[in-house]
Amino acid sequence: MTIHSGHPFATPEPERDPARRLRGRLGGAVTLWTSGDDQGWAGLSVSSLMVAGGEPARVLALLDPDSDLVAALSRTGRGVVHLLGWEHRDLADVFAGLTPAPGGPFAAAEFEPDEYGPRLVGSRTWARLRLESEAEVGWSRLVTLTLDAVHLGQDEDPLVHRRGRYRRL
Repeated sequence: MTIHSGHPFATPEPERDPARRLRGRLGGAVTLWTSGDDQGWAGLSVSSLMVAGGEPARVLALLDPDSDLVAALSRTGRGVVHLLGWEHRDLADVFAGLTPAPGGPFAAAEFEPDEYGPRLVGSRTWARLRLESEAEVGWSRLVTLTLDAVHLGQDEDPLVHRRGRYRRL
């Protein structure tokens, strides 16, 4: 067995999509989005988002249009976004579909039901969101949500994703 420093099946860098390469250089905080109700829960790791000030403030995100999260957000009209810390990097991989999750992704950590969707127990910073609109943008689903409530905790050791890797600040 040979151990490689890179992914053995990765597309060679010169052949990669330039838009994805640019987005990877921007970097961003890693968040976990959840939504659902008694019909089922869904979640997805997301770093393509922004917060827009205003009355009300809004959160805009680019999501995988085929994800269970988009279906759950559309069905319930509500969701929860959690800012992840360095200690959540394995959880981020589970919800990104990169790591196996015996029992499903919600078995990888403790979650509690919330009227907006499942909430990660122990998450320091999280927000409740209400779906305002959806639109197809490129290969993504642009969702715009109003920011209904915010819980701000300590901002220590955030999980950041840049150029395909998690980074510590």
